[in-house]
Order: sequence, then structure tokens, then C-alpha cells
Amino acid sequence: MTDDMNNEVPISEEPMMDMGGVTDDDKLWALLAYVFSPLVPIILMLMEDKKDRPFIKAHNGQALVWGVLNVVVGTVLSVFLCGIPSLLMWLVAIYWGWQAYQGQEVTIPVITDFVKGQGWA
Repeated sequence: MTDDMNNEVPISEEPMMDMGGVTDDDKLWALLAYVFSPLVPIILMLMEDKKDRPFIKAHNGQALVWGVLNVVVGTVLSVFLCGIPSLLMWLVAIYWGWQAYQGQEVTIPVITDFVKGQGWA
């Protein structure tokens, strides 16, 4: 009788580095950019060691545009609808942040194309 349970690969305790050089730190900053937008994206643009990281840069531009839209559109609509539009937009941003934290690329209709067209990602 063979013991197939001993063929498992040990899990390292060190921070993981995904293919393409995306670190856990990059993923965390991308999550924070979506959740606390537009404040964190502005801060990330000022951090020399973070602003040129490809994964952060791609998510940061989208998060900034989404955050500005949330502040402008969400605030205007919230006056008439008791804050519900801003809350919904923030919940969507949390979902996108979670996807970024999982290492996925987030594609936001219209915004992603705009950000890439401007060269921000």
C-alpha cells in the first residue's frame, strides 16, 4: 500500500511572488486603491517605489477614475436617493479591489479603455 498523502508540496511561509513580478504588497495596494478611492490612488502616485509597478499602475488609474466618478456622480444622485448610489458604487469598488487582491486584472467598461488610452496604465 502506497502513501500518496506524502507527495504534497510544502507551503512556504515567505511572501509569494506570482508570475510577472506581482507581489502580495502590490495586490494589497491595488485593493486599498479601490476601497479608499480617490485618496489612496493619489497617495500611490506620490510614492516613488509604487507608482511605476505595472500591477499597481494598472489598477491605480482605474481606481482613481472610479473614485472621482463616485464622488461626483454618486454625490449628485445621492441627494435625491438617500445615499444609495454612493454606497452601491463603493460596494462595487470593494468587489473590484477583492479581485485585484486575488491577482486578477479588473476590466471596468469604458474606464479601462479611457485609462489605457491616456497612458495611465
